[in-house]
Amino acid sequence: MAHRTILKQEHTFATTERETTREEDFPRWVRPGRSFALLTGCAQLAFLVIFYKRTNKGVPSPDMDSGAQSCYIGVTLMTFLGFGYLKAFLKAYGLGAVGFTMLIACLGLQWAIILDSLAHQSELAVDFPALLNGNMAVATVLVSFGALIGRISPTQIVMLVLIELSVYTVNKVFVVHQFDVRPHLHDGGGTIMVHVFGAYFGLAASLALGPAVKDRLRCSSYQSDIFSLIGTIFLWMFWPTFVAAGQETAAQQSKAFVNTVLALLTSTVTTFGFTQILQDGKIGTQAVQNATLAGGVTIGASAGIVGPFGAGALGMAAGALSTVAFARLPFFRAIDTCGIHNLHGLPGILGGAFSAFSPLFYSDTGIAPFDQMLSLCSTLLLALFAGFLCGLAFKAVEELHDDKDLRRAASEVGLDPSDLQIEPFSDAAFWVTGDGQPDVPVIEL
Repeated sequence: MAHRTILKQEHTFATTERETTREEDFPRWVRPGRSFALLTGCAQLAFLVIFYKRTNKGVPSPDMDSGAQSCYIGVTLMTFLGFGYLKAFLKAYGLGAVGFTMLIACLGLQWAIILDSLAHQSELAVDFPALLNGNMAVATVLVSFGALIGRISPTQIVMLVLIELSVYTVNKVFVVHQFDVRPHLHDGGGTIMVHVFGAYFGLAASLALGPAVKDRLRCSSYQSDIFSLIGTIFLWMFWPTFVAAGQETAAQQSKAFVNTVLALLTSTVTTFGFTQILQDGKIGTQAVQNATLAGGVTIGASAGIVGPFGAGALGMAAGALSTVAFARLPFFRAIDTCGIHNLHGLPGILGGAFSAFSPLFYSDTGIAPFDQMLSLCSTLLLALFAGFLCGLAFKAVEELHDDKDLRRAASEVGLDPSDLQIEPFSDAAFWVTGDGQPDVPVIEL
């Protein structure tokens, strides 16, 4: 028998009884309704119209075609399985973690292809390079989603995809001039463009929303932690492909692939050792699920430059920094559900700063240190500003759908209006199973 969400009502005659809550008892903004279907349907129809009469240009070289397909498959597995399962640590939000990751990837990839092609070519190109660039752009939204997961509705998730990818494209094409002959930013692995931008866009949006009113379900279980660790393993395996796919030449791709593996190896070993020291002799699950990947975040901007020693050292530094952040630093803990500041933000800044100073240690890097630092700072500031505005847009949606009659009725019976809302970090508001009932743990409100 499926569990049902229950509502606790307090009566004036000092008795407490529980009732099964009906869907209509909840404020409209927490229920997926016509606004979600309308926004999603309109977006998909608009994309379909834009794709009308466009052709697949293909790739002239069979070898390049095979390589591009392999890269696409690897990056796609990283996106769907890696990011999806990594976020499944929330004990009552597994369907949302995996399902909404799928929605973001499918909707975002189409939007990213359209934006990217039109912005730098004035025409729509549909080919494997476009798919790879689109997947990297989608990864930015999935990073941001880590701060907002469980707290925004499906309608707001679609808004996040449409808004963030637009700002990401503006930054990529017009601010750092990524498609110029001499781009301002050297960042084939997405350390700055993907991880720094995505992390601080999501944190700023979450800051605008404010902390969740309830956070009892913002925790994991033994089973959900196992699912999350599976996501970590998928990300670990395919991260080198993600970094290599953004390099310009075959030689750089091969070097970046090997360097990324080395950085991941050292960050993983460092994380296991550090977390045992910092957490009373026990191995911290959260650190292992996240900080083991920090080497892949940090190496991206210099993966085609450094040697084995540099890659390993960067991985160790990133793993140590991320582990300490998860174990000891309280920054953004109230608004950062998945700890994206600790996994993507801090290691991304470390990697971006190192890439700016890499010409001091390596020759023929092709990097202009001033441009690299300027691009890092401008990306960070744009992400914070645009993310905060996106968060304000989320709040406006909530206020637009606020059910004032329900709040008035709650006050008349002596209840806090927030008691009539489904708790955040729960699938109960948006998902039903095959029998038509929400198959989620009982939630006491």
